[in-house]
Amino acid sequence: MQGTPFDLLVASGSTDVASVAARRPILEVTGVSHSYGGAPAVENVSLTVARGEFLTLLGPSGSGKTTLLRIIAGLEQPTAIAELRLAGRDVRATPAEERNVVTVFQHFALFPHMSVRENVEYGLRVRRRPAEERRRRAFAALAMVHLETMADRRIHQLSGGEKQRVALARAFVTEPDVLLLDEPLGSLDENLRLAMQAELTDLHRRLGATFVLVTHSQEEAITMSDRIVLMRGGRVVQQGAPAELFERPASRFAARFMGVENILDGHVRAVEGGRVVLSVGDVMVTGTPLSGWRPSPGEAAFAAVRAEHVRLEASDAGLLTGAALPGQVAGRVYKGKFEDWTVNTPVGPLTGRVWDTAAAPAAVKVVGWPAERCIMGPADEGVRH
Repeated sequence: MQGTPFDLLVASGSTDVASVAARRPILEVTGVSHSYGGAPAVENVSLTVARGEFLTLLGPSGSGKTTLLRIIAGLEQPTAIAELRLAGRDVRATPAEERNVVTVFQHFALFPHMSVRENVEYGLRVRRRPAEERRRRAFAALAMVHLETMADRRIHQLSGGEKQRVALARAFVTEPDVLLLDEPLGSLDENLRLAMQAELTDLHRRLGATFVLVTHSQEEAITMSDRIVLMRGGRVVQQGAPAELFERPASRFAARFMGVENILDGHVRAVEGGRVVLSVGDVMVTGTPLSGWRPSPGEAAFAAVRAEHVRLEASDAGLLTGAALPGQVAGRVYKGKFEDWTVNTPVGPLTGRVWDTAAAPAAVKVVGWPAERCIMGPADEGVRH
C-alpha cells in the first residue's frame, strides 16, 4: 500500500497505534510560567504527554489552561520555561508555523470563500505539497470524518457539526505530532456536543493520534480523556485517570469542580481504624481519608460525598456508618432519569439522588451514607501529582 502514514492509518482503521508506539513521550513541558502585566497566568507547570494519549487540561476560567495550550502551540512566548520538547526536539525557540502541532479552535476559523476541500487542503498548500497529493489527502481526511460527499460545498452551507468535522479534517491532514483542541465543542448545542464527544473519542481510538484538549466541562473531560490535568490559579492541583478525579478528588476545590454535591467543612476529631471522624459543628461524620493524608486531631478538613451515595431513609437502617442525621425533605428536582432531593439537616442542606421514586420512603426522617463513600482530606489545597 502506498501513501503517507496518515493515508495508511485512515485506510487501515488502526486501533492499536498507541501500543505500537509504546506510549513514548511526544510532548514534554518543564517549569513553564507566564504572566500578563505582572499577573501570573501559569506558575511553574510541568507535564508530559505520551504518544497516542488523550490528555485534557480542565479548570475554570482563568485557571491557565488556555495559556498553557497557546505556549505549546507557539502562539504565546512564556515568561520562563525550562524545557519544551516535541517528539524529542526542543522547540522553545521554534516559531508556531514550524512546530508540528495544529490547534482546533471553538469557532473553527474556516475560510468562507473556500470550498470544504480547499479548507482541508490549506495546510498542505502552505507546505507547498503537490496539487494531486493535496487533493488525495484532503479526500482521505474528509472520508475520515464522513464528509467526502460535501467536498465541493461552501462553509455557509454546513451545519455546526459539519463545520467542526471540517476543522478536524483540516487539522489531521497535516499529520501533526499533537492535536491541540481549544474548547472545540463550546459553541455546539447539547445533542450535537454529545455526538461530537463520541466522534472525537472514536477518531482518537482509530488514528492513535495525540490529543490535548482544553475544557471547563468535567463531563467532557471524564467522557473523552485518558488522563485529566486539573488546574486552578495557574497551577496543577491534581492529575490522573478520569475515574480517579471523579471518585477521589484530592482537595475541596477538586471535589466541588468535579461535581460533588455535598461538601462539609469541619475539624478532625479522631482517627479510628483507618477512618477519620470529623466534627461539623456539633455533629460527628465518619469517612475515608485521601491516600497520603496523615490527619491530626484538631486539623481543619473537608468531607465530600456524592448525591448518589446519600441514603434517604424512614429510620436508621444500620447501614449509615458515615453519618445518620435527622432530616426533612425541603425540595425535589426532576432530572429525567432521577430526582435530586434536598434535605435539611443539622449540618445544612444535603442532596440525595433518588433513581426510583416509587421505592423511596413515604417520609424521609434520616439521611446519611456509608463511611467508605465519604472522602475526607485537608482543608488546604496543596498540589497533588
